[in-house]
Amino acid sequence: MNANSPSPAPLSPRPLHHAAGVRGQVMTARQLREHGVAAADTAQRCRPGGPWQQLLPGVYLLHAGPPTPQERLHAALLYAGRAPARATVPGQTRGTTASAPARDAAPDPYGDAMLTGLAALALHGFAAAPPLLALDRIDVLLPRTRRLRSTGLARLVRAHTLPRPARITGLPVAPVPRALADTVAVLTDAADVHLLLTEAVRGGHCEAASVVRELSRARLLGRPHVIDAVDTLIAEGRALAEGRLYDMVDIHALPDPLWNVDLRLPGGPHLGGVDAYWPDHAVAVEIDARTPRRTSHDDRALWSQYAKKRETLERLGITVVHVTPRGLREALEQQAEAVRGAMLASAEREQAAHVVVLPR
Repeated sequence: MNANSPSPAPLSPRPLHHAAGVRGQVMTARQLREHGVAAADTAQRCRPGGPWQQLLPGVYLLHAGPPTPQERLHAALLYAGRAPARATVPGQTRGTTASAPARDAAPDPYGDAMLTGLAALALHGFAAAPPLLALDRIDVLLPRTRRLRSTGLARLVRAHTLPRPARITGLPVAPVPRALADTVAVLTDAADVHLLLTEAVRGGHCEAASVVRELSRARLLGRPHVIDAVDTLIAEGRALAEGRLYDMVDIHALPDPLWNVDLRLPGGPHLGGVDAYWPDHAVAVEIDARTPRRTSHDDRALWSQYAKKRETLERLGITVVHVTPRGLREALEQQAEAVRGAMLASAEREQAAHVVVLPR
């Protein structure tokens, strides 16, 4: 074939005017080839003053002028994504594939990639995150094995294990705890870290424990400005969980308990504190707000303390109901039914040992 010969057409070229919306305005070189646009034609249209422009290696914007925030997000994901090539068999006809998938079961053009960092937090609705238009770079999370480099507007963040992404405006977005950890990793201003972590819990995006766990996994808890923010985060999460526990008692018409008390044997040892206690039913509620801040060993030790206290109280005839901040946020009715069930069962149990109740 000589230099003047036309490029071979793809099996099923699709006219570009059929591609509408943001995805139709941002395409990879391979997607353009599937639409019958040769590489030379793409390069010609991306020359200075041309109608197209190259946003990232192999990713093109099919109009002049600056890209919109959504187009920038789409471009970063396309650059980092890994859409599998379409397999064909020798002699295939009518556009069929080797595995004969459904016509509309197109592969995800983003592969395993997902948005993270400030872009993800902005999509999750964080008021403390800057608007998408103000972000110079878009953070994209992808497997550690991918051989790509950060370039242009795309900053790549690698992970051994990827979380399950949420879909926001059709884009894969890292869950809030992971997006926070990737954001905090590059922030140096303590006030910014404090604002984001506090909003995560106060705004109902996630629980303090999940954030601390992700920060610990990313080895960020040793940074002084992060430690201070985490102290506030834990206190904020605990206060919110206690408030939801009060709401649970009120909304579901449970008897008023004794709030935040210590239990002791008469003249004997301290048995431990609980968040709510119903002495007439010998039922206690404890909020499991563990926030591992150093190692899994610390977490195991803390859980051992919980288990030992529960075992001691139940040996004395006191039923302990553990509730979690997430359960109080997402399943308040189920938590209330667990407490109510423990109260009803108390009538069939042997009378509990007498304990002294003191305010905490």
